[in-house]
Amino acid sequence: MFDVWAALGTPEFVHIVGLSLTVSLSATAIAAALGLPCGAALAICRFPGRRLVILLANALLGLPPVVVGLALYLMLSRSGPLGALALLFTPGAMVIAQALLATPIITALAHRAVEEPWREYGGALQVEGASLLRSIRVLLAIVRRSAVTAVLAGFGRTISEVGAVLIVGGNIAGYTRIMTTTIVLKTSEGELGLALGLGFVLIGISIAVSAGAFVLWER
Repeated sequence: MFDVWAALGTPEFVHIVGLSLTVSLSATAIAAALGLPCGAALAICRFPGRRLVILLANALLGLPPVVVGLALYLMLSRSGPLGALALLFTPGAMVIAQALLATPIITALAHRAVEEPWREYGGALQVEGASLLRSIRVLLAIVRRSAVTAVLAGFGRTISEVGAVLIVGGNIAGYTRIMTTTIVLKTSEGELGLALGLGFVLIGISIAVSAGAFVLWER
């Protein structure tokens, strides 16, 4: 336990935790900005292939992170279509990877949350001549607690991610090393003090996210 407490006070520990939260919160914000309106639009709009899109959004809930990391690596490498952006092995690439994993979760949960209110209030919104964007804003406001729960679920996915960010981030010390990748590395090296300290932080964050989602549902 002495090694754990010693690791908690190091600049490396603070930097790793700060970078992890920055990357995960940024990715969750992007995923929420995309997933919430897309999920609501799927509940409102009727178009050919809609059921297939809904099925795809739910199927991607179990998207393997390493596959996302590999696909993104190929796109961001020098020979890839996005190589000119020079994002590979940067925190930006890690944000993109995490956002890709969290967006389907938020989209699917938002779609399920908006379906019932749309059946109840959709007719009134159509009579008033509400546009699609206005309808989405109104419905998301109605299901705001469920929307927040969806975002928390997305954050839980991003903060615990290791496979994709390890591939596109490279786990570079002082630059792209976050909590999950550091735990893997330090455990393999036998430096358990820092690994355990970061593990406790991750557990605390997971408990806080789960408790927040539970409280929202209970209310």
